[in-house]
Amino acid sequence: MSASHKQNPCPPDGAASEPALDAAAWVQRPKVLLHEHLDGGLRPQTLLDLCRARGLKPPADTAEALGDWFATNAHAGSLERYLAGFALTVGAMASAAACERVAFEAAEDALADGCVLAEFRMAPSLFAPLGLRPEAALEALLAGLARSALPCGLIVCAMRMDDPERTAAVARMAACYADRGVVGFDLAGAERGFPATRHREALHLASDAGLGLTCHAGEADDGHRVIETIRLGVTRIGHGVRVMDNPVWVEQARAAGVHFEVCPSSNVHTGAARSLATHPFGAMTTAGLQLSCSTDNRLISRVTLSGELAALQKHLGLSTATLMAQQADAVRASFLDPDSKAVALARIAAA
Repeated sequence: MSASHKQNPCPPDGAASEPALDAAAWVQRPKVLLHEHLDGGLRPQTLLDLCRARGLKPPADTAEALGDWFATNAHAGSLERYLAGFALTVGAMASAAACERVAFEAAEDALADGCVLAEFRMAPSLFAPLGLRPEAALEALLAGLARSALPCGLIVCAMRMDDPERTAAVARMAACYADRGVVGFDLAGAERGFPATRHREALHLASDAGLGLTCHAGEADDGHRVIETIRLGVTRIGHGVRVMDNPVWVEQARAAGVHFEVCPSSNVHTGAARSLATHPFGAMTTAGLQLSCSTDNRLISRVTLSGELAALQKHLGLSTATLMAQQADAVRASFLDPDSKAVALARIAAA
């Protein structure tokens, strides 16, 4: 039986001796966000405004109702169905002004949630069929992030369903902005049937440009995809929960020191985990893997980072000290500059 479908063996981690923090209390704690898709984290009102500006018909007429619509549809049960909600958000974002607004608001929302460092990600190539040049979208996203006081950077995603020539072109584009706010490169999109090995050239091009490498793996496909991806030089794994299905994979991942960007609620919504109570986050912690909690898509999954951390305490019994130590590990795994990381580590240490 898959580890994601059985009771998590992680012990209470000493949390019984201390009260668990609720989401409001977690807002006051310094935190790090490593995995958040800009096209999955729009404010409901912003999405409504952008839909109207582009003549798109949203599934609800008010921001509150739109947020409720996403909450209702969050439990898709499969990654492919979950990803379908992005057709609306990407369509609404298909202008430079919209991209800048969404990026700025994402950084400001993370700052308001207590983040001291953040990385956001987006696939600019998704805008090309909608009339917005990927380079223009990328520049607008970077401009939006730069307006915020939050130390943050952009990870450029290539879509793994595309031909390797196209993902290599995305990597070359990302490399051109390596000193202008782009900090990393990622392979995103439907995982099953589209292994990372098809995109070796793209990963090598990004790495040669000094960009950090992360990759979605072990979410919708088997955990061996995590090991396959590590062998390509990736130092961070998006999700990766299915690595727990085999102790050999766990040992290999632990030995490699790769950092897992785990998004608990999103994993439940896509079917990678059955529930928060049985989510492998606790087992991954007990196994000694490097990991931290992220949100994935704040709008699509209707979550915040503070809320996710509170949920981990509630359902898995993880202590505040353990979760804060993982936040420090997230800083060390970040692709941002050393000075920003040093400040973030100091703030976490002082909390």
